[in-house]
Amino acid sequence: MPDGTVRVEGLVPLRGGRFEMGTHDKFFPEDGEGPPRRVRVKPFAISDTAVCNADFARFVDETGYVTDAEQFGWTYVFMGLLQTPEAHEPLPGLEWWRKVDGAAWHAPQGPGTTWRNAADHPVVHVSHRDASAYAAWVGGRLPTEAEWEFAALGGLEQARFPWGDAEPDDAGFQPCNIWQGRFPHHDTGADGYAGTAPVRSFDPNGYGLFNMCGNTWEWTADRHRVRSLKKAARAAQAEAQATPSYTVKGGSFLCHKSYCYRYRIAARSFNTPDSTTSHTGFRVVVDTGTLG
Repeated sequence: MPDGTVRVEGLVPLRGGRFEMGTHDKFFPEDGEGPPRRVRVKPFAISDTAVCNADFARFVDETGYVTDAEQFGWTYVFMGLLQTPEAHEPLPGLEWWRKVDGAAWHAPQGPGTTWRNAADHPVVHVSHRDASAYAAWVGGRLPTEAEWEFAALGGLEQARFPWGDAEPDDAGFQPCNIWQGRFPHHDTGADGYAGTAPVRSFDPNGYGLFNMCGNTWEWTADRHRVRSLKKAARAAQAEAQATPSYTVKGGSFLCHKSYCYRYRIAARSFNTPDSTTSHTGFRVVVDTGTLG
């Protein structure tokens, strides 16, 4: 149980303030990336990396916590990470995802695999509930979407990426861990990784934060909604969701401009709170008033 102690290493305090959230770009209007709006965030501190496997292992060791994927008995693994993807049931319509019995955060590709081979990589196969439980245990919480965007910008204004507006490509410029090649069958790994990368890979942004785009999607505290929809349409959207979804940010190692251009700061997606996959993790924020 949380005891009020803050156990987060690598916290970066941010002063907060007003910034322009969202974008004028119209790549995915249905995602609600725009229109941009002025938003104020209070001072907060954010972990400089996503939570890694070693840190999550300490949480489990000390608390006995059992993740949703462990309770379900299976989770979705990207087929390119599996030795025999044909042995596992595909997700209809998204055949690159395979249902793997026994996969979980500690066995990321299923039985016989272990997190220990990637102790400094982001923990994956964690649900929103799992991420929230860890965050509370270390004395923090998940970031709001506004806090996440403010942090990802690193002091820049309306930048497309944490480093500016320069586009990553398949050959010469790879500032983050995304896909290079032909999805979903061949990732060249030109950025140095085919799969997740260590949480301190690549250059940090202006605030010293690593991998704010690429590597893994990151859970936020916010329920997902599309502000650009009219009120009635938003209500219909919410009613259509049997289980409320939460916004995820940052894209992952599976993103490529040709089909999933969502490794931009303003980009957003969502998932149900019990969803667990091999490309979603999280980082933690702490209210500065709790730091003493």
